[in-house]
Amino acid sequence: MDLQYLRRLLRIFDESTAVDLEIEEEGVKLKMSKVSEHQAMMTAPQHIMMPSQMMMQPQQMAAAPAQAAPSAAPVAPAASAGGDAGGKKTHQVCSPIVGTFYRAPAPDADAFIQVGSRVSVGATLCIVEAMKLMNEIESDGTGTVVKILVENGQPVEYNQPLVLLEID
Repeated sequence: MDLQYLRRLLRIFDESTAVDLEIEEEGVKLKMSKVSEHQAMMTAPQHIMMPSQMMMQPQQMAAAPAQAAPSAAPVAPAASAGGDAGGKKTHQVCSPIVGTFYRAPAPDADAFIQVGSRVSVGATLCIVEAMKLMNEIESDGTGTVVKILVENGQPVEYNQPLVLLEID
């Protein structure tokens, strides 16, 4: 793969809104995935480089074997903690994948949670459908549902907040 072509490809990918890219050309397989710098420090192994790092070190990128992008596992949602004005500690449960948000397991079934529901670690909060796969999103905290931040059937992005919990 031509180094100039690779640099142009990385620049275009870095400036685009695409989150993942996979290309196979001339026997070389290239996978790229965007994550925020904070997420990269928290979750990415040291051998996976960010697009901006690849631009600075293209010869290392070209020489390295293709690395698989980290897979999005539905059992470990990304989350952030904070506090509200009342001094209560809150926690956002975020989508680990891009897909469509559903509050219930089926159209005629009851929702997994409602505002005011008590949840514990591992309790199913919702489903995010991605490529015809229904991924159950589980709570990674114990507390009370304060707000459901997404409407049923709405598309969600990677790391988009889905549910706000008031932590015990």
